Amino acid sequence: MKSLILSFLLLAILISCSSSKTNTDLNLIKDNEVSSYKNLDSLNWFHKEIDKNGNTGMFLSKWKMQNIQKLRSKEIIVAIIDSPVDVNHDLIKNKLWINKTEIPNNGQDDDKNGYVDDVNGWNFIGTKDNGYLVFSNFEFVRILRKWGDLQTDQLVKNEAGNEKEYDRALRKFREQHVYYENWLKSLKYSVKTYPSAKDSLRHYFPNEDYTYQQLDSMYKKHKINDKTFRQRREDLDFDLGTMIAFMKARLDFGEKSLKDVEDSKQEVDSILNKSLNFKFDERLLIKDSSGQFEKGYGNNTLSKNSTGKTTTYSHSTKVSGIIAMIVPSNVKIMPLVIAANGDEHDQDIAMAIRYAVDNGAKIINMSFGKEFALNNDLVYSAMKYAADHNILLVHGAGNDQFNVDENPYYPTDIDYNTEAKEVCNNFINVGASSSKTDTTLVASFSNYGKKNVDLFAPGDQIYTSVGGNSYGFDSGTSLAAPMVSGTAALIWSYYPKLSAKQVKQIILESGTAYDIDVLVPGGEGKKAKFSELSKSGKVLNVYNAMQLAEKVSKSKR
Repeated sequence: MKSLILSFLLLAILISCSSSKTNTDLNLIKDNEVSSYKNLDSLNWFHKEIDKNGNTGMFLSKWKMQNIQKLRSKEIIVAIIDSPVDVNHDLIKNKLWINKTEIPNNGQDDDKNGYVDDVNGWNFIGTKDNGYLVFSNFEFVRILRKWGDLQTDQLVKNEAGNEKEYDRALRKFREQHVYYENWLKSLKYSVKTYPSAKDSLRHYFPNEDYTYQQLDSMYKKHKINDKTFRQRREDLDFDLGTMIAFMKARLDFGEKSLKDVEDSKQEVDSILNKSLNFKFDERLLIKDSSGQFEKGYGNNTLSKNSTGKTTTYSHSTKVSGIIAMIVPSNVKIMPLVIAANGDEHDQDIAMAIRYAVDNGAKIINMSFGKEFALNNDLVYSAMKYAADHNILLVHGAGNDQFNVDENPYYPTDIDYNTEAKEVCNNFINVGASSSKTDTTLVASFSNYGKKNVDLFAPGDQIYTSVGGNSYGFDSGTSLAAPMVSGTAALIWSYYPKLSAKQVKQIILESGTAYDIDVLVPGGEGKKAKFSELSKSGKVLNVYNAMQLAEKVSKSKR
């Protein structure tokens, strides 16, 4: 019986450890969080240039040290299309965009832009009770619900032109449903096992003050020299090595207490019952959403008074913090909320882009993504609208370890149905790089693509702001995208007459090229030339970008 329990526990740990994070937020931290503000330059490798150990950032510090120019632009607005944000965070609150033509909280649309009381931005998933959606369907669920007969799993006759996409959605649904069911089983068992694991480790850590590194060291010793623990194990309810592995897995997921494990269980349960549930339609909770271009639905709730650790609350705060660190005080952040736990609606993406354009944004950062798009024509139209108004779009390439030339990932500037033809020239797709100039230069989680990823930017172990007015490390292409958005804002702060197309070209051409072989993400040891994993074959370089921007700007005079 005991061996059966141990086997099941090990299975649970393996399932839990292999569980993926959302495609916008990796949360790879173990025990290296920093809870309060410190010197951001010293903590962030991405600010620096190449050091004696071969680590490299994007040369921001070098440019800052040499720059004595005066700002030429009064204000650069960067729209952050993302999740709710901590508007009271010390790093962000003084850089929030303010709609000066709107009178706060008077219940009227003073500037006649179609949105009531949009003083700092807008929430397109705002609910009728002035809250906002926490969970939404995955896009493949929406596709199956719209195009299919849910009783027979067959495509309905009047959607006969979508067989391939329907089949792809159906495979994804089945795969994800099994995946989350297994994860929920492991978490349910984890809730029961957590107290026993705590008791087992209390023999060695009476104050329960162990770190991930201490557990890892203890686990390795236990595996090498099993006799070390043989006598003590007789007093324990479970195998010590299994308990150590169990607690390491919990810390991997930021679960430092039984409540954290229970919260994770509740979240996965909600994914099964909401995100993967055909009967759950979150749009019924939103004010007047027709599925087309329509102003005014949603509300102006951009944040919530909570210090909770939900990814939907911290994600936009992380993204905004990176831009706040890179650019001078004339840059303002415009929060536009579209992202819940699940997939974003194409209507919301399109309307957020249009809102940003109509209300003065110069750059639009989109650190989110999905593998399916039900109404992508709406997004393409909005992207072209942005291009017509000289607005730059920056997007995180995703954290799925696949080639986006072959596997669709939205939003994107290419039409996968027309041999990947570009629909606009103002879009930058950003993969994530690490600090190492070796085979691990491309972050192990990042998507890539010679045609459809434009360049890489720092996105691994980045120190930035998180919800609850705090700070911490995180990783993902979500954090690489704002590196590029911040750089674009920096360029326009000094050279405001450049076009979006020019700024894009400057950023791509000025990056640092590395003539090395790197590990291909998800390639199980396969290597390729770094230059083959993106269009430019380069990593973002702020110093070079500012130098080139100056040259291009002078040539225009």
